[in-house]
Amino acid sequence: MTELDTTLAAPGAYDGAGPPAVEPLWDGDPGTLREDSRRALTALVKGPYVSAERHSAIWRALVADTPAIRSRLADLFLDLVVDPALGVAFVRGAQTDAGTAPQVVRTLPLTFIDTVLLLHLRGELVRSGGAGRVIVGRDEVFEHLHAYRAAASTDEAGFAKRINASWTKLEKQNILLATSTTGRYEVSPVLRLIFGPEEIAAVRAEYSRLLDDDAEGRP
Repeated sequence: MTELDTTLAAPGAYDGAGPPAVEPLWDGDPGTLREDSRRALTALVKGPYVSAERHSAIWRALVADTPAIRSRLADLFLDLVVDPALGVAFVRGAQTDAGTAPQVVRTLPLTFIDTVLLLHLRGELVRSGGAGRVIVGRDEVFEHLHAYRAAASTDEAGFAKRINASWTKLEKQNILLATSTTGRYEVSPVLRLIFGPEEIAAVRAEYSRLLDDDAEGRP
């Protein structure tokens, strides 16, 4: 995921000059963050992301104490990514100069179909131009992905099973958000930040090659 550096600290927020005065939350509590900031810190580490729309209290705490929260995350080898325009924030593993940072947050392995689905959904976000919510139909998306069935080297039933598994995975990660209409889902704006332009171009080129190889191999 790509980083968009920003300063969101509100007036009077902790500026890193010294520990703010806070009431301890339990006997022997040495923490220096307010309770709401600690909850924001915990939510970011747990993941997958924080949304201004869906997690308003957490978002307000993050906005108020961004420098302090960013510092605590850095102590854990984690990088804070915030996009105020999209209203989303998440953490990713920091890349140290020596390349020896430990893996702290759990990564989500992606299958071929997972990645195809993510790219398609991100394309829907891009095509919307950032104008309002992006809603997709499950059946329409499945139909679009059908072009990749041969590249996935599976039969019709097996391919449908893989698509369903990928869809469920993205629902659990809050990338796809159910709406009040059956079969219609909102695409989370955080998906705009997952793939950079170079990564997208490389993945699309590889998938185009797979489709071309399959077409050439058909009788």
